[in-house]
Amino acid sequence: MQAIKETNFNFPGQTNFYRGKVRDVYSFGEKIAMVATDRISAFDVVLPRAIPLKGQVLNQIAQINLEATRDIVKNWVLEVPDPNVTIGIKCKPFPIEMVIRSYLTGHAWREYQSGKRSLCCVPMPNGLMENDPFPEPIITPATKEEEGHDIDISEEQIIDRDLVSADDYKQMAIITRKLFDRGSQLASNMGLILVDTKYEFGKFNAEIYLIDEIHTPDSSRYFYKDTYENIQAKDQNQRQLSKEFVRQWLISKGFQGREGEQVPEMTDEVVNSISERYKELFRSFSGKELEVYDTENIANRIEESINKSIKNVNFSSSLR
Repeated sequence: MQAIKETNFNFPGQTNFYRGKVRDVYSFGEKIAMVATDRISAFDVVLPRAIPLKGQVLNQIAQINLEATRDIVKNWVLEVPDPNVTIGIKCKPFPIEMVIRSYLTGHAWREYQSGKRSLCCVPMPNGLMENDPFPEPIITPATKEEEGHDIDISEEQIIDRDLVSADDYKQMAIITRKLFDRGSQLASNMGLILVDTKYEFGKFNAEIYLIDEIHTPDSSRYFYKDTYENIQAKDQNQRQLSKEFVRQWLISKGFQGREGEQVPEMTDEVVNSISERYKELFRSFSGKELEVYDTENIANRIEESINKSIKNVNFSSSLR
């Protein structure tokens, strides 16, 4: 099964191209075509091999969640013409991510374990165990770095550095909590707990829009609700629905993205096992089996879908 590691299209009317860690973005004036490739990153490093079906899984989960939150905030999506492609509005992105956490895990736990009792100037209570809930969800923003690790940053620093205005930050914080509440409800319906996630926002016509993917296993962490309390009582590792299994595999091989560390070899067996896990993630999240589309001519399929959609999508009537 082929994977799409990168695209190098040249479309009529194309005005710009940007390659992110896992997405290729083509600009057409006020519209963009975002290709969810099968590249995979961990510890802010793009791993050497692409994972078949990974881009399709994330693009389709994001589509479900973006549609389910349109009543809370406008989002960038105009059309999803292909499993790996989303056509949308070109917003001016804010240079931060709004990270929200309801449990002490991942990066927050590593900071807590080192003795810190605040994250982004937000206090964390004493006496917590790994994966314990916070009294209420905390917002811990991070900068969006072109290369390397994103950096924790406080609300005060964001405003002092004029990265985001005070009014815009206040709006984004309110929206973030509403989105997290909705995401938690959707997760609960599927027998999951939304543990933490991040949202990215931008502006179009002076309005705040939700951009990028939301509530996917790459941008979010989930626990299984039915086993959470029993596992926590035994102080064991929680069952997770997230990309954490990739991070744990890298850690077991001595890699955490630090200077001087080498990415371990990704054999065919490793790549195939990760691909199967992404299919499992889709099934757990959506309750459906992943429909596998043509992967033999995946680049041609994507190129044709963008060409057709960019010509036909009605930009003005699609704005909601």
